[in-house]
Amino acid sequence: MGIRVGVFFGGRSVEHEISIISAIQAINALDKTKYDIIPVYITREDALYTGKDIGRIEAYQNIPELLKKSQRVLCVPRGGVCDLLKYPFKRFGNPLYATLDLSFPIVHGTNVEDGCLQGFLKTLSIPFVGCDVTASAVGMDKYIQKTILKDHKIPVLECLRVSVKNYFQYTRRVLAEIEGVFPYPLIVKPLNLGSSIGISKAAHTGELQSALEYTFQFTNTALVEKAVSPLKEINCAVLGDGETAEASECEEPQSSGVILSFEDKYVSGPKGAGGTKGMSGAKRKLPADISREQRETIRDLAKKTFQALGCHGVVRVDFLLDTAANQIWVNEINTIPGSLSFYLWEPLGIPYPELLDRLIALAFKRERENAELSYAYETDILSNFISGGVKGAKGPSR
Repeated sequence: MGIRVGVFFGGRSVEHEISIISAIQAINALDKTKYDIIPVYITREDALYTGKDIGRIEAYQNIPELLKKSQRVLCVPRGGVCDLLKYPFKRFGNPLYATLDLSFPIVHGTNVEDGCLQGFLKTLSIPFVGCDVTASAVGMDKYIQKTILKDHKIPVLECLRVSVKNYFQYTRRVLAEIEGVFPYPLIVKPLNLGSSIGISKAAHTGELQSALEYTFQFTNTALVEKAVSPLKEINCAVLGDGETAEASECEEPQSSGVILSFEDKYVSGPKGAGGTKGMSGAKRKLPADISREQRETIRDLAKKTFQALGCHGVVRVDFLLDTAANQIWVNEINTIPGSLSFYLWEPLGIPYPELLDRLIALAFKRERENAELSYAYETDILSNFISGGVKGAKGPSR
């Protein structure tokens, strides 16, 4: 019997479908001689389902029908492993569907990639692949991310954070504040989304209003920053943990418009068997059309970004390159990149199955390291408890 790996995907996110594509790519690439793979689909209502068709991309053309044929399950920890129990429970029969040695979250966006799923798995003491709770949360919040990177002297664009409530209550004041800080054109984007959802460019006040209101369809907080021109977007993945980090080849995504869109990333590329290839099928120059010095600068900044944010596993760091000024900024990090950015490692001689092997090995390494920590602090505080007499940790103020 191989290592029992539960691949978790889906979730209550606008990037739900992209997660399905990324996960099933990984399921197909995992070495079946090493791993027993249990796909676990998270519905938009946060229910968990598994079954023989859950790992087939064709089945997602009709999700209600797929769920009727699949088994809903609950996660229950048991001595370092996770039991998937059939739900609803029946009075007779074995409730156990499968047992997992490791969970592999391949999820994108809010409510899953942002630390929520990682926190759920960590609370249940289930070993999992990828970034921990804090790095996942910071990686999703672009404002906090920028703040940390600035503290580490990593170049990022200045930005303003705009809340939906403040904008609609004080529209003119907010617009004036933005225009007082940045010249047009501007980029407006959600604070906490990926896949280029909710992003638009504004060249004047009217477009700025429209851009903000478009962004607020997807999030309660928007970021506004200057638009870089002339621009090249460059992406670089990083693989490792707290001890080591190595950078992939650099790619240059190709846009059909003024910004790289959702369609550019996931829809316009060539189709694979059973549907789109996701990020691996998007239009790109690989390697990127940049100088050797620019490539090494970007790869070095990618590793520094990975380390500054405390990342683990594989991430993708996206860069903005002003080609006229030869200036480079970190745009954002993707803690679970689309298609796990496997295509960025293949030019360096690391095929997708090997990348997945290394991610799983890193997860088990972290679990061994965490097992050496103490999670108990011996005290007699409870034995000394007197009903009605304990006033809490700090006691009365004086």
